[in-house]
Amino acid sequence: MLVHGSVMGGRPTWSRQRELRRRFALEILERPGFPPGPPVDRVDFDEHAALVAAALDGGAHLVGHSYGGVIALLAAALRTSDVRSLTVIEPPALDVARGVPAVDAFIREGEDWWLHGPTGDPEAFLRGFLRFVGSAFEPPSPLTAQLEQGARTLVVERRPWEAKIPLDELAAAPFPKLVVSGGHHAAFDAVCDVLEERLAAERLVLAGYGHSAQRHPDFNDLLAAFVERAST
Repeated sequence: MLVHGSVMGGRPTWSRQRELRRRFALEILERPGFPPGPPVDRVDFDEHAALVAAALDGGAHLVGHSYGGVIALLAAALRTSDVRSLTVIEPPALDVARGVPAVDAFIREGEDWWLHGPTGDPEAFLRGFLRFVGSAFEPPSPLTAQLEQGARTLVVERRPWEAKIPLDELAAAPFPKLVVSGGHHAAFDAVCDVLEERLAAERLVLAGYGHSAQRHPDFNDLLAAFVERAST
């Protein structure tokens, strides 16, 4: 089960993972607020975690990217018995690493961007956000309808650093954990370092693809190997 992050819906986020259908039953979720669904007035990671947890009924290997990684961490804690493995890719679960200078700076800059950035101009807000998170994606101008909806949804997201990740509960859960980072941003590296240590997780660093390590050519095989180990 693949959970996407901000701006991009499930299909574009996980476009390179579709080939995994040859090896696994793959479910790519589309969270509320993203095409083909209608816009929403508010995105809350706790509400979306509850939706993902309900979708886990019967068991699944859970994979979350970015904001979807925060949601996946929370959902896994809600339904530990239905999680066969948990993989998170650069989740902005910044609360777990407060006190690290790069993390504290990231939070300050993020708060300032949401409070004082161009929230009425989705293209300008999106471009600033992408620079902020270290994404190499260069959106078209004007934005496509799908990207504009994703940018407007971004504006109304609850800030991910407000999420309280139940690290002790997740650490005690029996399913294997994998943390993936791109080695490009000190704040994301710090968060992934904490998750690796506190969850006794496996760790992958896949450089060269910024905040989208799932686009690395080795990602699919490495994820498949992890899932297969978790299934034995």
